[in-house]
Parts: sequence; structure tokens; C-alpha cells
Amino acid sequence: MDALLNEAISDLASSMVLGALLTRARERWGTFEIIDHWQQGEFHHDVVLQIADHAPTLPGSILVVATNCNGGVKEVLCLSKPPERLGLWHARCPDNPEFFGAVPQILAAAKTPHWFDPCELLLPDARSEYREEFREKQCGGGWVPRKSSPQ
Repeated sequence: MDALLNEAISDLASSMVLGALLTRARERWGTFEIIDHWQQGEFHHDVVLQIADHAPTLPGSILVVATNCNGGVKEVLCLSKPPERLGLWHARCPDNPEFFGAVPQILAAAKTPHWFDPCELLLPDARSEYREEFREKQCGGGWVPRKSSPQ
């Protein structure tokens, strides 16, 4: 991987929090568009950005910024096109049968000290801030608030 391209991704990841990363992206490339946001369970978010004027400092125009529930940046991925949500998770957790779809080609990546195996968040005994009677399992794993209140 080209050192200049990897440096841009590492620089973004080193900002450590989403707000600072977005500020740094704006300083580097001027404008960007947030094209998607996905939450997996309580503790993982993926923010998908499109950087219009990315060349020559990025190998692709799409950034996926993985954060924890507090906006702490865990990982930054660079791709040439937006990933399918379930395909991205299939790449992360290939043994999980609930994730499927096209696995994106990752052109550059950087992890931060906030990173840990995201598959751990999806286990049946994963920790939760929700009391058991007020939560349900999300597709693929992780907890979300129950859609209807227990009787």
C-alpha cells in the first residue's frame, strides 16, 4: 500500500473521536457527504462518508469510520464504492451466518487503541446497558431496545 495513501487514513484515525475526524477531513478535502450511518448493537456505529475530491491522497472516495457508542474512532476504512451493510459485517465476522453479501475491497485501513474484535459485541452473552426484559437481539447480534414493552 502506498505510504502517502496509508498516511491519510492513519492521520484521520489518529484524531480518535468522530468530531475531530470530520474536522480533519474537511481541512484535507474541503467537503464530504455523510451517505449512511449504521448501528450494530449498542456499542458500534459505522459512518459512511463520500469524499468528492479525494485524489491523490486517498485510493478511493468512500470512508467507513467505525466508532464506539461515545464517538471514539475504532477504525477507518477506505473503499472505492459504498459497502453493503451486511457485506461489511460479513467481512468482519465471516462465521456469523446472519451476515451475507458482497465483501468490500478495502483499499486502506487504520485501527486505533479503541479497536477490539467487533464480533465480541454480537455474542449472546455480550454486555448490555438494557435490562433483559427491555432488549432484543439485532440481526447478526448485539442488543437493541425491544419494539414492544413487556406485559
